[in-house]
Amino acid sequence: MRASDHLVDGVNKAWKRMRASTPPLARVSNKRVQSYRRVREQETSLLIRKIASSSPNHTNLSEAFQKVTNDVVCRIALGKKYSGGDGEGIVFGEIIDALIELLGTFSVGDYVPWLGWINRINGLDARVANVAKMYDEFLQRVIEEHREKGEGGGDGSAEDFVDVLLQFQRESEVKVEDYTIKAVIEDMFNAGTHSTSTALEWTIAELIKNPRTMKTLQTEVREIGKGKDEINEDDIEKMPYLKAAIKEGLRLHAPTPLLLPRAPTQDTKVLGYDVARGTHVMINAWAINKDPASWGDDAEEFRPERFLDSSVDLRGQHLQFIPFGAGRRGCPGITFTLAVNELALAKLVHKFDLGLPGGVRVEDLDMTEASGVSVRRKSPLVVVATPAA
Repeated sequence: MRASDHLVDGVNKAWKRMRASTPPLARVSNKRVQSYRRVREQETSLLIRKIASSSPNHTNLSEAFQKVTNDVVCRIALGKKYSGGDGEGIVFGEIIDALIELLGTFSVGDYVPWLGWINRINGLDARVANVAKMYDEFLQRVIEEHREKGEGGGDGSAEDFVDVLLQFQRESEVKVEDYTIKAVIEDMFNAGTHSTSTALEWTIAELIKNPRTMKTLQTEVREIGKGKDEINEDDIEKMPYLKAAIKEGLRLHAPTPLLLPRAPTQDTKVLGYDVARGTHVMINAWAINKDPASWGDDAEEFRPERFLDSSVDLRGQHLQFIPFGAGRRGCPGITFTLAVNELALAKLVHKFDLGLPGGVRVEDLDMTEASGVSVRRKSPLVVVATPAA
């Protein structure tokens, strides 16, 4: 069994077995996310320094955000960054790029099972098998390296996830296979990298396109950050408008517009329709998050104020707002995504005024969406970052 096999499973025996054999400490809990605060603060500081070094020239924020989220996840999950130009860094980059491409590829067999043979003819099955093999072998090498050097061999302030999982494997009364460890790590990358950077990218784009909203956010962040060299995570709790802006960005641009398929465990009836046991049901989060019945006539507008006096949360308790899904198949990386994006946005707004290159007017900023594993921007977000006065 490969680690990647669980990605297409529902809540079945294999899924339950994998969850039961995963230690609570290795799940993306609030406590676990907070233990990696130092990693987030270091990597977002590097992001700000990189942007500062490019000023007053153009900065490709799409690339910068992808790098910082990859580096944070690598340090947390694997104990070190794999973004360099060495052999393993290049291999890892190729694997992630190929995985993102495949996850955004339409598979006929997923929707019409009896036409699954088409995936063999068009080469999709072979591509999936090749990427899965590369990913599996890479993670196995990481596991073996951790075994050789022992616990705590990473460069973070806490044990990385591989350390925690290997310790659990040694001590658990339940047999934990290596493929379970690899599956947990894969979940972290699938949930925590591309969707995190894409969400941040869209939020910044909306703020640039709405100068008055950006000004309100700048006022809040710079007042809290007055006299400070850098914003830290303690400061974020004093920034309700920033948190509202992040929520509004996720509402308008849900990272995954169609959630992972759900499958009822028994025959059921929904809104008068019979849904047979095991039927794959697609949930359109994109439409739900923009429904005028829930959000009013301005549902298509970027207006963070709608969340300032609202109890609506994004963790699956309010079904009119489910950018990360809900229930047992909800995204496990919610807390991680929010922690990274809130800190990166606060530091960026604290240090820079953001404009568009070449005299492009903000109202002409291209907001075209492109399909894929997440709804990313069709064109990269390129800005001119000027140090704030």
